[in-house]
Amino acid sequence: MGLAFVFPGQGSQYAGMGKDFFENFPTAKEIFDRANETLQFDLTRLIFEGGEELNKTVNTQPAILTVSYAIYSVLKELYPELKPQFVAGHSLGEYSALLFAEVLDFEDALRLVRYRAEYMQSAVPEGKGGMAAVIGIPPEEVAKLCEEVEGLVEPVNFNSPIQTVVAGEAEAVKKLVRLAKSRKIKAIPLKVSVPSHSSLMREAAEKFKEKLQEVTFKNATTPVVQNYDAKPHTEAEEIKENLYLQLFNPVRWVESVKFMTSQGVDTFIEIGPKNVLSKLIAQTVEEVKTLNIEKVEDLEKLNGL
Repeated sequence: MGLAFVFPGQGSQYAGMGKDFFENFPTAKEIFDRANETLQFDLTRLIFEGGEELNKTVNTQPAILTVSYAIYSVLKELYPELKPQFVAGHSLGEYSALLFAEVLDFEDALRLVRYRAEYMQSAVPEGKGGMAAVIGIPPEEVAKLCEEVEGLVEPVNFNSPIQTVVAGEAEAVKKLVRLAKSRKIKAIPLKVSVPSHSSLMREAAEKFKEKLQEVTFKNATTPVVQNYDAKPHTEAEEIKENLYLQLFNPVRWVESVKFMTSQGVDTFIEIGPKNVLSKLIAQTVEEVKTLNIEKVEDLEKLNGL
């Protein structure tokens, strides 16, 4: 069995995620407690109660990281024999993958994603940026649609062969959605104001680069397939540079999945809230097994692997 662990990004959050792990495993509770202490506010309460505060980028990013890491820590404790060939995460999820690969300490990763979120949020004024998912057509056709629209809108998440997310100036994104619908193409505006991974994030990336320099990165114990180039990395400096580049370049998820399967991966375990990545992987490659672990009962899926 060729195994990969994958970790979800922003958009997978929901109130109460990870709560049953928190209540049933001291290892998980300890991670939630460490997050509260590091961030100096009650992130746990925010995660369990949800609401608008959880959906704010500055809270969503550390929340998903904490939940994913708590679940993975329990999984590692119970199934130490499960050793993936590769790890990868979608956008924010890349930080969860780096925790698995022991590149970063949890506290450092938490602070970094909080800064990352703050800089992303402040780079573009509220209401001036937007994102939309275009579904049912290949990515090259989405790129052509972007070129037809006045203003800045770019493909930023190559999620599956039939799902590409675009981002850019709010008005340009609205125009693209209208253009797509006029051609009977499904386009869904996303409830975000930050045009993630677009060239509008370059300013945020420059600020974030300074924070990356303040943190100790170690070489990865498991190769991390990074969003920026869809290639495996273990060198600390390369990984750090790719985190900077990731902020204003597309997430190459389709290529990442295809690379891992080309290396013999036939089983993907998604660790964290929801099963977004499992669905995208199923749309991208055939004859692979996908499992998602977000609730305690899901651990049973690992028996016999």
